[in-house]
Amino acid sequence: MVNRITSLFDIQYPVIQAGMIWCSGWRLASAVSNANGLGLLGAGSMYPEILREHIRKCKTATNKPFGVNLPLLYPDINEHVKIILEEGVKIVFTSAGNPKTWTSRLKENGVTVVHVVSNVKFALKAEDAGVDAIVAEGFEAGGHNGREETTTLCLLPLVKEATRIPLIAAGGIGTGKSMLAAMTLGAEGVQIGSRFVTSEESSAHPNFKQRIVQASDGDTRLTLKQLTPVRLLKNKFSEEVEVAEKRCASIEELVDLLGRGRAKKGMFEGNLEEGELEIGQISASIKEIKPAGVILQEILKEFESTRNVISDIRFSIDA
Repeated sequence: MVNRITSLFDIQYPVIQAGMIWCSGWRLASAVSNANGLGLLGAGSMYPEILREHIRKCKTATNKPFGVNLPLLYPDINEHVKIILEEGVKIVFTSAGNPKTWTSRLKENGVTVVHVVSNVKFALKAEDAGVDAIVAEGFEAGGHNGREETTTLCLLPLVKEATRIPLIAAGGIGTGKSMLAAMTLGAEGVQIGSRFVTSEESSAHPNFKQRIVQASDGDTRLTLKQLTPVRLLKNKFSEEVEVAEKRCASIEELVDLLGRGRAKKGMFEGNLEEGELEIGQISASIKEIKPAGVILQEILKEFESTRNVISDIRFSIDA
């Protein structure tokens, strides 16, 4: 499979593993890259020297391309960028901030830059900033999200029509069928997060992985919209947030309720009641914990088989 995304990253398959906080360390990123997709390290949960350690371990574990997901609002962003350049990382996915701030510097140092957006306005700003590709992420996605609540199937054609650079789809994609749907709507690749959280190589806590495979439809909700919207599995913490929001709690009260380290407590330490459990709506379809390479191959196999079925249907209609 060759298109602008596979050529841009020098990979065989246009499947990118999202750089999720507390879940995307060097084991997962290298496993996806070794399976001929693109693995990303989740820098958002790493102190600068921890990021350097993961980059070096990833280099040892794979000789194939990998990248770093870099939330632009992270307090140590200057140190992160410095380490990325010192370690020779060639692919960076930026998110949660203005791409103009760092895109030029990264590209001047030979880095391929991709920015994650949730609407057409930000897609145009990212293209204007000079990024090499865009990830259009619908509100089905886990973790931090757009305020507009635009679904992936609606967002993709809008961004495709408005921009010219390569487009990657994200949000609600965890199967070959959903990958085919996204590419039918104009994407040239897909970014998958939730499905890889439940991989064997993911650094997510086993408790969190088990909770995901037990999830049903309706078990996630988009919350904390007054701060930064985030999709979570429902638990004691999310219920407390919901109660606070219903009584119109102030931003200061919500910040105090959120506290520090909620995401780490839930996803990395396995506290299923007091922690943030960031995951997408596709979690309802995830029923097994498997190696990342197996997950990738299953997605690609279903993609191809479904594409063949669609071809047969088209032939029947034409006939």
